[in-house]
Amino acid sequence: MSKAPKLSRQLGLLALTATGVCSMLGASINVVPFMIQKNVPGIGPYVLYAFAFAAVPAIFAALAYGILASAMPRAGGSYIYASRGLHPYLGFVASFSQWFGLSIVIGVIAYVTIPFIRDIAMELGWVGMSQTLELGWVRISLALLLIWSFVGINIRGAKSYAFTLLPMMFLMFVLGGIVIIAGYYFTPSDFVTALELRENRNFIPIENAVFDWRIFLSAAALLFSSFIGFDSIAQAGGEAKNPTKTLPRAIILSITSVGLFYFLFASAVYHTVPWSFVAEEAIKKDISAPGLLSYVLPSGLGIAILLGATIALINDLPAMLLSVSRLMFAWAKDGIFPNFITTIHKTYKTPNVALLLAGLMASVGVFGSHFAGDFFLGIDIMVTSMMVNFLLMCITLITLPKVNKELADKISMFKNRRLQLIIGWAGIVSLILFLAVHTYKDLSSNVEEWYFHSTPIWLLVMGMASLLFVTKWRQLKNQGSDPDKIFKVLPEE
Repeated sequence: MSKAPKLSRQLGLLALTATGVCSMLGASINVVPFMIQKNVPGIGPYVLYAFAFAAVPAIFAALAYGILASAMPRAGGSYIYASRGLHPYLGFVASFSQWFGLSIVIGVIAYVTIPFIRDIAMELGWVGMSQTLELGWVRISLALLLIWSFVGINIRGAKSYAFTLLPMMFLMFVLGGIVIIAGYYFTPSDFVTALELRENRNFIPIENAVFDWRIFLSAAALLFSSFIGFDSIAQAGGEAKNPTKTLPRAIILSITSVGLFYFLFASAVYHTVPWSFVAEEAIKKDISAPGLLSYVLPSGLGIAILLGATIALINDLPAMLLSVSRLMFAWAKDGIFPNFITTIHKTYKTPNVALLLAGLMASVGVFGSHFAGDFFLGIDIMVTSMMVNFLLMCITLITLPKVNKELADKISMFKNRRLQLIIGWAGIVSLILFLAVHTYKDLSSNVEEWYFHSTPIWLLVMGMASLLFVTKWRQLKNQGSDPDKIFKVLPEE
């Protein structure tokens, strides 16, 4: 009899790094650093400082991921790490939270991408097309088309995935470089002059603003979302070449390169566009980096950076779909999800059923974005989910030698135990701080309905995950399996 197909290890260092980079670059870089002026009123000129502060817990979490990945290179990354090194229940609920948050955000990103395409059409003079893209049903349909196109690309395997992802990543960096160069070339006075010529609007920038620690921490907690994405590399652990080396390297490379690019990009825009103008416009309408710089750029360059922003958003989709599908695949491997989700395509060696289910969940996110009318709700849910997930990864780094010494001995990155403890505890402290601030901000915000708070939604998801886990745990025992033994070893490749 022929053996059942298995995941194929075809993703090298470049493709894995691109997975992390493309999961992080997108809405975070083009929208969040500017719309944060609306979401966190009063942050004013301190956005860049909050951005740099937000990188601190993300760096510790990335190091924890890299260390754990070197010992447990399997599909499902964070779920595998916590379920084998902390506790099966915590591993599942944390990864379920991550899966839910990312699935919703995939839909959010697809939905947010359409206005960027609309703006490109407007800049090209295609007024009819731009007006058509304003229609709700058109926006929803195109967002769904984007999602399901990338589901198909992912199903076709690593070569198709890399062939799509890598060129867009390089083009995204090149077009983003235009923003950085232009942002540092022009000055605020150039912007004020251009604004007066284009809109006959006399704007006087505000130079200073009162610093408030509560506002600063709230902004940093939200900007933390900019560094979420490197974990998608860990989810592809079952398809990485030479995984004990390439997974940690790809994680470190992605967060380092993206962090530097983020800071240069955001600081360049704020160098030209006064923060007080950004804050004023954010209250009135959705704004982005291309829209802000369009005042001082020639039409051709304006279209180029709009295209770069659109590509950055679209690039999020294939990498995030890979991430959430591998989580479901890993759960099914352990018997927590139905076994049919472990189905692997005979030709392409990809988890096609898991990818189809990931597409369905992302489609729910599209409709949620449309009816909620505020994409920050989806981002808030993701931030809560990922902060908890990252926190558990840092805790796992502390507990692994006691819970599972055999796997702890396989760590090949930062083997020094004292260094591991420093990374773990620093991550725990900083992430608890960020999670507390983010939760307080969410619960204290004024919204029309309770379900526009991300925390209650997240808690409902956790309740669903807990119920599912307990049910499946009992089923495994009733079937004669020993769950404790299952979760002491890595799943078969």
